Amino acid sequence: MKKLIIITASCFAGLLTSNRSFAQDEDLLKLLGEEKTTKEWVKYAFKSSRVINSHSMEFLNPGTMDFRILHRFGQLNQGYKNFFGLDQASMRMGFDFGILQNLMLGFGRSTYKKELDAYLKFAPIRQSTGPGSMPVTVALVSGVTLNGMDWADPDRKNFFTSKLAYYFQVVIGRKFSEGFTLQVVPTLVHLNLAPFNTNDNDIYGIGVGGRFKLSKRIAFTWDYTHVVMGMPDSGYYQPLSLGFDIETGGHVFQLHFSNSTGMNERAFITETTGQWGKTEIRFGFNLSRVFQVRKSKKQ
Repeated sequence: MKKLIIITASCFAGLLTSNRSFAQDEDLLKLLGEEKTTKEWVKYAFKSSRVINSHSMEFLNPGTMDFRILHRFGQLNQGYKNFFGLDQASMRMGFDFGILQNLMLGFGRSTYKKELDAYLKFAPIRQSTGPGSMPVTVALVSGVTLNGMDWADPDRKNFFTSKLAYYFQVVIGRKFSEGFTLQVVPTLVHLNLAPFNTNDNDIYGIGVGGRFKLSKRIAFTWDYTHVVMGMPDSGYYQPLSLGFDIETGGHVFQLHFSNSTGMNERAFITETTGQWGKTEIRFGFNLSRVFQVRKSKKQ
């Protein structure tokens, strides 16, 4: 736990020190007689409320719904007999809703372990420019997952709560420029029932995600979570995903590679079994389409 606090503090301090550039820009504006008089929120740090697997610092506009399909094929090292994994697939279908400028929620269903998941995301601090500006966005995320599989041993006394798991995150991110965004994500995953008696119920990790714009419509994205406490001794690995976001006018289409099968926090943080070094990675795509379901008061 102490190691997690030190790593998080170091990353947070690095993001805060970059606020000097904002202060310098404002001083130059003052000298030119063009001081900003209004506070403006920084938007489009990411083109989606998710990086690849992980939550991003971005929020949906109020009154909008993001319909998301996440599709991931089998492992590439299965060779031509399984068409390099394309003969197999798992998916998650999700619905995310923008409630306020800094508040959103969502839910989804995954084929992996037939899981249902739901979350709430709120940002008490948002990156902004102008008077009283903030150098970073700080978003709090809380979620729950429900395992939909049948009981392994139906004859014993089983409890519904044993199928539940929870996760809690702090997303600390900054859009450094139009082309570069970086965030860190301290995370706690709590399992009501650990797979084995030797496993921990609490898993601590810290994620890193980013976006680097390559052209007007294409950006390189990545997210990685390092589990610092609670990882089983063998069989599980740190999840790493690399992808490309492609904007196609109303859609955000993402092609990516990942060593994880599951596509919610409980699954990809605690149960990633693939190794990049052994090409146990999966090709996949995420498709995001935003709909206006309610007009905002401003409109």
